Amino acid sequence: MSRVAKHAGGTQASAIEASGLHISRGRTKIIRGLDFAVGSGRITGLLGPSGSGKTTLMRGIVGVQRLTHGSLTVLGLPAGSAALRHDVGYVTQGASVYGDLSVEANVRYFGAMHSATAADASEAIAAVGLQDFARRKAADLSGGQFSRVSLACALVSRPKLLVLDEPTVGLDPVLRAELWERFAAMAETGTTLLVSSHVMEEASHCSSLLLLRDGLLLAQLTPDQLAERGRSKDLERAFLNMINEGQGTSAPTLGRHERTVAS
Repeated sequence: MSRVAKHAGGTQASAIEASGLHISRGRTKIIRGLDFAVGSGRITGLLGPSGSGKTTLMRGIVGVQRLTHGSLTVLGLPAGSAALRHDVGYVTQGASVYGDLSVEANVRYFGAMHSATAADASEAIAAVGLQDFARRKAADLSGGQFSRVSLACALVSRPKLLVLDEPTVGLDPVLRAELWERFAAMAETGTTLLVSSHVMEEASHCSSLLLLRDGLLLAQLTPDQLAERGRSKDLERAFLNMINEGQGTSAPTLGRHERTVAS
C-alpha cells in the first residue's frame, strides 16, 4: 500500500517513494539506503553539498539511472516505467535546447512528443516569462533566459511531477526569485516539484526538505524544523550544525514525523 505524506492540510498520497534505495557506479556507492516519501502537489527541496548524490538520485527518479538495490516508486509506478513518460518532466543542469531554433520552435518541438498543441507551447513559454522572446533564437538569449527555455520545454507536456536539477545556478537574485515564484504557482495547481540545490537559502522556498550528505539521508523535515534542529535561523548554519552533530555516525536516524512530513 502506498504511504502518505503528512502536511498542514492533512494527508496526501506520495508522489515519490524510496525504500532501502542503493545506487552504485562500479565499486563506488553513491546512494546508500534511502527511505523517504515525497507528498504530491508540493515543492520538495533536495539539498546537500556537491557530491552528496543529488543528481544520481534525481536520475533514478526519472528512470535514467539503474538502481542497485531497493525500490523507487514514482506516481504509483516503478521509476522509469514507460507509462510515466508523459507525466514526469526533467530539467537537467545543462540546458537541453537547440540554439539555432527560436524559443517557440524549441518548445513546440518538445511538445510534439507529447501531442501538445501550439496553445500549450504558448502557455508554457508564458509560464516562464519568455513570451516577449518567443521568436528569438535560443542562442541569442541571456544565460538566465536560455535556462528558462529548458524549463518551458519540460512544462509543455503538463507533467504531474517536475524534477529540476539545480535550476537556479548562474541566475542573478532577481531571476532566482522570479523562478521560485513560478514554482510556487505550479505547486498551487497540483504539480509536484522536486528541486535540487546546494544553496541552503533556497530551502526556505520549499514545503519539505530532503537533506543529503555522502549518499545518506541526513533528515527529512520542514525549513522551520531545520532551523529548530540546527539551532539557527540561518539555514546554512543550521545544516552545518546538523552535519557536525552527525559526524561519527554511519547512518542518521530519523523520527517517524521527519520521514513523512511534507510541509
